[in-house]
Amino acid sequence: MSNVILAGGLDVAELVFYIFVLFFAALVFYLRREDRREGYPLEDSVTGRVDSAWGPLTSSTYKEFAMPGGGVVSTPTIGREPVQIAARRFARFGGAPYVPTGNPLADGVGPASYAKRTDKPDLDMEGRLRIVPMAADADYSIASRDPDPRGMAVVAADGKIVGPVSEVWVDRAERLIRYIEVDLAGKRTVLVPFNFAKLNRGRRTFTVDMLSADLFAGAPHIATAGTITRLEEEKLMAYFGGGALYGMPGREEPLV
Repeated sequence: MSNVILAGGLDVAELVFYIFVLFFAALVFYLRREDRREGYPLEDSVTGRVDSAWGPLTSSTYKEFAMPGGGVVSTPTIGREPVQIAARRFARFGGAPYVPTGNPLADGVGPASYAKRTDKPDLDMEGRLRIVPMAADADYSIASRDPDPRGMAVVAADGKIVGPVSEVWVDRAERLIRYIEVDLAGKRTVLVPFNFAKLNRGRRTFTVDMLSADLFAGAPHIATAGTITRLEEEKLMAYFGGGALYGMPGREEPLV
């Protein structure tokens, strides 16, 4: 069976092929513009000079997105965000590491860095606060076959007791424990991410080997009792996660 000739030597098969090639090229062009919404325009890693290769053919159009909790986010970012980093470059070359100039855990440097998420609490599908103290929701309790963390002592990386667990914070969307609230000798309480706490069933204690005992008092506060925002979660996770490098003397030194 011969192909249907549309015009000259162009048949249906060739027409479909050309349409596919044009569609695919347009799709690649669209996607390459859209993927430049975050992290662009680029800047030089040493001088900070903004890349001049920036125009309608290489960048996406300006859009605004309405956020579920209110507010508007625009992309690409207009201008450069002012960021002050408490660190200095080790050497003047691209990719050179930064050396902290202050408290790296509090300043958010290296493994203790965090993203500036919105300073609003996360919500579940029903519009309720997603992460709350267990005492705030009567529908949640510790299973009878599991040990209750409340009252257990928390031991730091240096072997010192930080204080007892006074409350448990639960994630109502994921139905699990997110934080344990530790009482620091009655002075204040601090939220410890549950994934950094190791339960010792025999001793009925929790070991948090990311920080020494004296560093717990410097953990980020939560502004509103019984509520934690996304930004506060980021800072807490960064503070305890950064302890893997900065939490004990000698951890920054080489192994050999």
